[in-house]
Amino acid sequence: MLFFDFGLKDIIDIVLVATMLFYAYRLMRDSRSINIFVGIIIFVVLWIFVSQVLEMRLLGTILDKLVSVGVIALIIIFQDELRKFLYNVGAHQRVHSFLSLFQNKRIKGSEKELYMPIVMACINLSRQKVGALIVIERRFPLDDIVRTGDVINADINQRLIENIFFKNSPLHDGAMIVSHKRILAAGCILPVSHNLDIPKDLGLRHRAAMGMSQESDALCIVVSEETGGISAAFRGQFRLRLSPEELESILADEMSGM
Repeated sequence: MLFFDFGLKDIIDIVLVATMLFYAYRLMRDSRSINIFVGIIIFVVLWIFVSQVLEMRLLGTILDKLVSVGVIALIIIFQDELRKFLYNVGAHQRVHSFLSLFQNKRIKGSEKELYMPIVMACINLSRQKVGALIVIERRFPLDDIVRTGDVINADINQRLIENIFFKNSPLHDGAMIVSHKRILAAGCILPVSHNLDIPKDLGLRHRAAMGMSQESDALCIVVSEETGGISAAFRGQFRLRLSPEELESILADEMSGM
């Protein structure tokens, strides 16, 4: 009888649940909580089997209470992941791509003044083999990261950037955060990626840049202290050994309209 009652609404229901599980799986995988996700799925399947299939009232009631309390516990435990998921839904790339059709995409001179000091600073730091890590905030707020460093709140300036990452500077080991056309903070601590696919010759700055790009939509620029190479991490992907022209192109695309 079940198969005869199966209609279009049931197909839509299954597709929506599968989509929700897929995004939940991807969220847990990125936050390295995949084992918890598998445990939750097993518990939910067991709960449905006991309460709906076997119709065991006592055990089903106990599991119902555990589910009610467990939802609240999961919200508390995974509040950062849920906050990131909900923000990504509101700031979905396709939504912004649609809205960008109504915006002027030309790079103005004032916008070029925003990223050229970063480009020139990275070139000089690269020549001197001075390590640097610059995080450019986009749509996802980085308030938690900013609080780990020292607030600067200054205009984007080439000399200031070079002084921040000077080897004897107390802020040179952390990350610099650029937000709303200003250098917001420096000496910030970033989440480090544990991705095993990252090449072994890349250091802690690159892993921090990758971790930041995996947990937000920020653009992370890295200058290697060992080789002087310039790299960029964005949405969990690296672009290594960038030329000044390539770096300028990336920054022009990402900082236009900020």
